[in-house]
Amino acid sequence: MEPAFSVLFICTRNSARSIMAEAILEKVGRGKFNAYSAGSDPAPEPMPEVLDRLVMLGHDVSRLRSKSWNEFTRPDAPRMDFVLTLCDPAEGETCPDLGARPITATWPFPDPAKFTGTEVERTALLNQLYGMIRRRLDAFTSLPFGTLERITLKARLDELGDSSKFAV
Repeated sequence: MEPAFSVLFICTRNSARSIMAEAILEKVGRGKFNAYSAGSDPAPEPMPEVLDRLVMLGHDVSRLRSKSWNEFTRPDAPRMDFVLTLCDPAEGETCPDLGARPITATWPFPDPAKFTGTEVERTALLNQLYGMIRRRLDAFTSLPFGTLERITLKARLDELGDSSKFAV
């Protein structure tokens, strides 16, 4: 049996996008991937409406918490194979760099903290965000990791970050 790949999802607050990605990958990549999330400026806790939506969609949220990316720079931290930043650079967000060891890519997604409207409209936007993240992670978990070289994997991850390929 091949060892699982460790994947760290980073966004600024670690309260929505990266939390969703961690929960989704834990479910769809079980046995093949270990999912983690963190933020450069973590919120005190994940957004309650994000956790509620994940529960409604059948995800275990018991281990999800907002945390600093510094937890993953410690000597005892799990070794990351992939670091995927989910911040939206067009919105002026920046994400930290964990160095050259893991394969990195940026998959920009809108920030749910900026969603406005009624509760129904916000839920619809969260559902759209969930779908966008899920589609990218489905494509990610389908990559032939055993046969791709590092540079090819990096290129494929960058392609997955192209929002036009995963439009709603």
